[in-house]
Amino acid sequence: MATREPLLRTIPIAELRPTQMTVGYREVAEKRRRWREYDGEKKEEFLGAHMIPTLLGPKKRHYIIDHHHLSRALHEEGVESVLVTVVADLHYLDKDAFWTVCDHKSWAHPYDAEGVRQHFKDIPKSVDALADDPYRSLAGELRRAGGFAKDTTPFSEFLWADFLRRNIKEKRIEGDFSSALERAMALAKSKDADYLPGWCGPVTRPIR
Repeated sequence: MATREPLLRTIPIAELRPTQMTVGYREVAEKRRRWREYDGEKKEEFLGAHMIPTLLGPKKRHYIIDHHHLSRALHEEGVESVLVTVVADLHYLDKDAFWTVCDHKSWAHPYDAEGVRQHFKDIPKSVDALADDPYRSLAGELRRAGGFAKDTTPFSEFLWADFLRRNIKEKRIEGDFSSALERAMALAKSKDADYLPGWCGPVTRPIR
């Protein structure tokens, strides 16, 4: 069987459709900070190396299935277009069938900032309309700090965000992020988190 070449296209960020409802605004701000550190040539190299994976959905709109934070950050930084790679062409499906496929293939995450599942119709139509989930920011920072390993499980950081949501009060995140991160690190190493993707807590050795 011949290998299918990836479909690469340049698409305006304003036209990209999200497949999730939230991002962590703190995460977005960090990506914006890093972007500003690049010079012109470095920015071009970065965009060429960070293609946005999309699905070609109804009406041939491009639906993002990863890099929502990056897309939002670039949009806020005034970048007009990005290079996308089309993972699957589903434009011939009606909207209900499209979202059913996304659901079964873990290509969508229709959960709000409280971690509650919503209707697919409630997913924002553009990246600038994505809501803030402080726990997603905490989960991202926890991973960077070594609290858990990067994992291929779809939406793994949202799973960690929901775990943290049940154990840390939001006012602690807003009032003292460092303290919240310290608490998150302790929780991440506990047995309570061992079911989560990328868990790297202490392994108990059997008694000989």
